[in-house]
Amino acid sequence: MSKTKTGPADTSGDTEEQKDQGLGAAGAQLSTAPREDTGLSMPTLGVVGWARWFWRQLTSMRVALLLLFMLSLGSIPGSLIPQTSVDEGKVADFRELHKTLSPIYDDLGLFHVYSSVWFSAIYLLLFISLIGCIVPRTWQFVGQLRSRPPGAPKRLTRLPAYTTWRTDAEPEQVREAALAMMKKRRYRAHSAGDAVAAEKGYLRETGNLLFHIALIVMLVSFATGQLFKSEGGKLVVQGGGFANTLTQYDDFKSGTLFDKDHDLAPFSFGLEKFVGTYERSGPQRGTPRVYEAHVRYAKGSDGPEKKAVIEVNEPLTVDGSKVHLIGHGYAPVVTVRDGKGKKVFSGAVPMLPMDSNVTSSGAVKVMDGYRDKNGKKDQLGFQAFFVPTFAGAGQGTMLSQYPGLDDPRLALNAFHGSLGVDAGLAQNVYQLDKRKMKPFKDAKGADLKQRLAPGETMQLPGGAGTVTFEKDVKEWATFQISQQPGTQLALIGAVAAIAGLSGSLFIQRRRIWIRAARGEDGVTVVEMAGLGRSESTKLPEELADLAAKLNTEAPTAPPAPSAPDPADPAEPAEGARA
Repeated sequence: MSKTKTGPADTSGDTEEQKDQGLGAAGAQLSTAPREDTGLSMPTLGVVGWARWFWRQLTSMRVALLLLFMLSLGSIPGSLIPQTSVDEGKVADFRELHKTLSPIYDDLGLFHVYSSVWFSAIYLLLFISLIGCIVPRTWQFVGQLRSRPPGAPKRLTRLPAYTTWRTDAEPEQVREAALAMMKKRRYRAHSAGDAVAAEKGYLRETGNLLFHIALIVMLVSFATGQLFKSEGGKLVVQGGGFANTLTQYDDFKSGTLFDKDHDLAPFSFGLEKFVGTYERSGPQRGTPRVYEAHVRYAKGSDGPEKKAVIEVNEPLTVDGSKVHLIGHGYAPVVTVRDGKGKKVFSGAVPMLPMDSNVTSSGAVKVMDGYRDKNGKKDQLGFQAFFVPTFAGAGQGTMLSQYPGLDDPRLALNAFHGSLGVDAGLAQNVYQLDKRKMKPFKDAKGADLKQRLAPGETMQLPGGAGTVTFEKDVKEWATFQISQQPGTQLALIGAVAAIAGLSGSLFIQRRRIWIRAARGEDGVTVVEMAGLGRSESTKLPEELADLAAKLNTEAPTAPPAPSAPDPADPAEPAEGARA
C-alpha cells in the first residue's frame, strides 16, 4: 500500500465548488434528527407560525432534557415531605409542628406532589415531547433503512480515514472482491459506478429510538400504576385470617381509577405461625436470622387451600396481588373477669413494638358485659406494656433485652369509666383514651399498676374483678397487600432503556467507500476511505483491517522500472574510442 492517512487532507487550495462535489455524499448527515433552520432573520409569524414554532421547541431534544430534569427536581419534595397518599398521620403531625409552613405547602401542592397540577403538567409535556420527537425520527430512520448508502464522493482523499495502493488486478475484479468482503462483514453494500459504497452501525440510531420509546413506556407504566393501584395493611394474629375485601383492611388507599367494588382480587389467607430466630451473641445480637410467616391461602371463594411461606423480600403472589411481610410482634393472651367471676373478655391482645428488641405497648379494652361490684354497667381499660425478654428488675422500668420470647412480662395500668367508643369517632385500638376514665387505686391510694408474669393475676380493688396474663403469648405479623399494575411494563421499559442507551453510546455509525479505477499508466488504483458520525480512533483501525483483507485479493503491484535520465552520460559501446 502506498499511502495511508487518518486525518483530513489539506483543502486550502480547493474551490467551494470542488469542496461541495467532494463531500456532497460523504458528508451527508448520518443522524436521523430533523435539521433546524438557522436563518438570521425571522419573518412575521401568524397563529399557525407560532404554533409550529412552539411545537418544534417542545419536540426538541433540549426541551425534552429540560422537562426530564424538571420532573426529577419535582420528585424531590415528594421524597422529603410527608405525602397524604402514603401516610396521612405524618402529614397531620407535620401540620401541627409547622403552622406557618403548612399553608404554603398546601398552596404549592407539596403534600400531594405526584397528583399536583404542576407535576402533572410537566409529566404530560414530557410525554408529548417524546412522542413528537420519536415519530418523525422513526419515519426518517425507516426511510434510511430502505435507501442505499450514498455513492462515493469525488475526492476520497479529503475524508478522515484514507488509504490507497496500486494493483495488477482488474478494476471489476477488485470491486467484486470488495463487495463480497463488505457484505461478509455485515455492511449494507452495493456497487455505485466505479466504487463500492458500504454502511454499518444502524443499530446506533435504533438504540437511540429504543431509549426514547422505553422512556415513554416507563411514563405510561408509572401513570397506570398511580391510577389503578391499591395498597392496604393488615395485622393478623397467629390463628387468624384475612379475606381480600375492603372491610378487612386496617388501612387502605387506592388510585383514582381503582374500583373498590370490582377490582380487588378474590383471595384469602390465614397465619398458621410466625418463625423468627435471632442472633444470640456478639455485636449483632438480636439481628433476625429467620423471619418468615407460614400461611395457608386460597384463590377465589372456593379455591383449593395451599401452603406458602412469606419472607421479607419474597412476597406471596395471588391473582395479581402481592402479599408482603412487613412487621412482627407479640400478642399476650389476657382474660378479664368481673366481681362475680364472669368472664367478660378473653383473647390475644396485639402489642406494637417500640424498639428493635420488641418492647411493646398496647391497650386492653372491655367495652361490653362488665359490671362493677354494685352491678352497674361500666367499661374497663388497661394501658399495657409488654416485653418478650424482661430486663430492668428493681429499676422500675420495663425493658426488653432480646427480641426472642425468653422471659415475657406484661405491665398493666387499670382504668374504668367511658372508653369513648360510643361517640361514633374512629379510635386507635392500640391506645387508650383516658379523658373520661378514672384510674383504679391500690390500698395506698396510688394508681393501680402491676407487672405480671405468665399465669399471674391482678386483683382489681373492692372486688371489682381480676385480670389474668395467661400462659400463652401468640405472635402476629403485619402484611401489605398491594396491586400495582404496570410494574412488569416498567421493568421492560427500564431494561430496554439501558439497552438502547448502551447501543447509542457504543455503536459507531460509519461509511466505507472502495474505488477501483485504471490509472493513466493502465495500472488499477485502489482507494479506500471511511467517514464516521463522530471522531473515533476505531475507524482508521477498521479501515486498515479492511484494506489488509482486500489487499490479499488485489495485492500491491511492484513499482514500474524507472526510465533512464537523458542528462546522465551514456556508457560507450565496447571497442569505441574517444
